[in-house]
Amino acid sequence: MAQFLEYIKMAFFNIVANKMRSALTMLGIIIGISSVILIMSLGNGAKKMISGELDSVGNGQVALMSLTDEMISLADLDAVVEQVDGIVAYRDDPSSQGTISTVKGEFSASVNGCRVDQNLFEQYTELTKGRYFNDQEFENGTHVCYMGASDAIRMFGTTDVLGMTLEVEFAGRGLGEYMVIGITDYKDSNSMMNFTYEDMPVSIYVPTTTLRNDIGFDFSNEDIYTGVAYLMLADDADAKETCNEVINVMNSRHGTHGTEAYVFQTFADYMSTINTVINLITLFISLVAAISLVVGGIGVMNIMLVSVTERTREIGVRKALGAKTGSITLQFLSESAIITMLGGILGILFGLLMAFLITRVIALAAPDYAFTPSISAGAVIGATLFSSAVGIFFGIYPARKAAKMNPIDALRSL
Repeated sequence: MAQFLEYIKMAFFNIVANKMRSALTMLGIIIGISSVILIMSLGNGAKKMISGELDSVGNGQVALMSLTDEMISLADLDAVVEQVDGIVAYRDDPSSQGTISTVKGEFSASVNGCRVDQNLFEQYTELTKGRYFNDQEFENGTHVCYMGASDAIRMFGTTDVLGMTLEVEFAGRGLGEYMVIGITDYKDSNSMMNFTYEDMPVSIYVPTTTLRNDIGFDFSNEDIYTGVAYLMLADDADAKETCNEVINVMNSRHGTHGTEAYVFQTFADYMSTINTVINLITLFISLVAAISLVVGGIGVMNIMLVSVTERTREIGVRKALGAKTGSITLQFLSESAIITMLGGILGILFGLLMAFLITRVIALAAPDYAFTPSISAGAVIGATLFSSAVGIFFGIYPARKAAKMNPIDALRSL
């Protein structure tokens, strides 16, 4: 142990004695490690931000899909809500594109049909003014609507619009006046969901019954079908068990037991796919960035070969005094490992600093997409060990060359 510490001390002495050369040698390692740390920390931070945002949108939702000609009717969905305790609501999301006229002009619009419990699915927005429509308005097909705050400002110039009316037109046919009864807004003002672009259509939300009646669609549960339906789970429901019960209900109603006519996908499945894609992208870019580590390792090998040449006399004297091949090898390996380890530590610090600077710039330039970089302690430790391993790997050849040097040939240079 004492001998090993002596090798470490000698390695530090030689590194300090050649400051500029050692610093330039470390530069390749610093760039490689900092690039990997930067990409990993930004990738992990972005993944957490995206996961958090999407979790607020779809947490608790389940997609029920038909894989055959046996479609899903509204009567099926009503039966599911009635028979499966873990399901509290569903949505069928009919919509029409048209125009809306207000005191500020005419706007391209999306008119979206909603059920009374639609607000359960809107987990990233909240009602800030007024109310949602009630059961009576839904049953009667009343001409009421609610909208987002940003759309209210575009159409009326203010969010104080409760009780105001707007004219809706679809396919050149007027659907009449709708009275505004509610205003919603994003729960988080920095939400990435709050995305708009110039001339983006405005959106209003009306009772599904109203929309179907206005566009001349027979509102019959048996006649309305869809290939995908979205269900809302109760807070205490087990997703897998509840979804199996839903499929049993569907199979019983359509006589499809023993087949895979219906499948479900939970939001966790979507998130798993998204995280896998982000991880693969991060890994690929990190591997590309790690190529610079190989370049840095070659630089370490080059400098160590130069060092062996410069210290030929020292090696000859040590071997003449009885130094073994293993001790010479360990001495030069220690020096190359320390150079790359120091480069790795500096690279980690520089990479983290750059990650925080980049996210700070993003926060200032685009607050809606701000996030915090994140990296695990395991990744930091792994990067440090990897940089040391690079030094050892590329230091083997110079170290072996020094260790196998003939002491007589080395002493002739004295």
